[in-house]
Amino acid sequence: MGKRNREHYAKGSNKKPKSGAKLLEPNTAGIYATCPRGKEKQCRQELMTVLSEKITEYFDLPENDDNKSEETNALSIEEKIQQELSEMKEADKNTKANYLQPIDVDIECVVFIKTRKPVDPVMLVEKYAQECYDSGVKTTRNTQKLTPISDSCRATTDPEDHLKDLARRVLAPHFHARDRKPVKFAIQVSKKNFDTLTSEVIIKAVAETVGRDHGHTVDLKNYDKLIIVECYKNNIGMSVVENYLKYSKFNLQQIYDKVSR
Repeated sequence: MGKRNREHYAKGSNKKPKSGAKLLEPNTAGIYATCPRGKEKQCRQELMTVLSEKITEYFDLPENDDNKSEETNALSIEEKIQQELSEMKEADKNTKANYLQPIDVDIECVVFIKTRKPVDPVMLVEKYAQECYDSGVKTTRNTQKLTPISDSCRATTDPEDHLKDLARRVLAPHFHARDRKPVKFAIQVSKKNFDTLTSEVIIKAVAETVGRDHGHTVDLKNYDKLIIVECYKNNIGMSVVENYLKYSKFNLQQIYDKVSR
């Protein structure tokens, strides 16, 4: 998301929320996506279509354990084929409903897709960005930048305490494993209609959670891992990503422009 947009959303907006717009609940995981102004609906639709296909490729999703009636054995071959086709269509619908859910966050040029386990939003975005980078094929028209969120917390009562708890949960696998080698990291904070905590307070809390026990160091230009902090109204989301610069900050249009030169 551009600097101008970040500053605009950080200052907040006097626009009244749309009817049906939702606040993100604590422990929500998912993907923010930016799009051209007025194309939020189209972005949401195409992203749901693309991601619904990709999660079946990238993740081992449990199949529905439906007990089939003994009557199935009595069906003709044609009837069995028709039944299997119907079940496949229904399973595809269930996949969307169970693992991907669009949430109307009522922010201009931004959509949000909530994910559920075993779908990992970071892995989903990184693998999809890599696929776009390797193939050079543009598969979206209105979707621009993707930002995954692994977990989130509320930013109401004691927001700094909730932020630190969130940071401990999200950062532990990346920075605190016993055999973890030192890595270079950076912290990126983006705020949308959010003024509960300053960026300085957020960065300080996250950096302190990373700690110094494993020799990790800050490097704003040549980092191995980027800690993303997305603040939206009453919610703070966080994730740790790699290859952020290689894949053009997960901006699909910029990836396509880079590889098509």
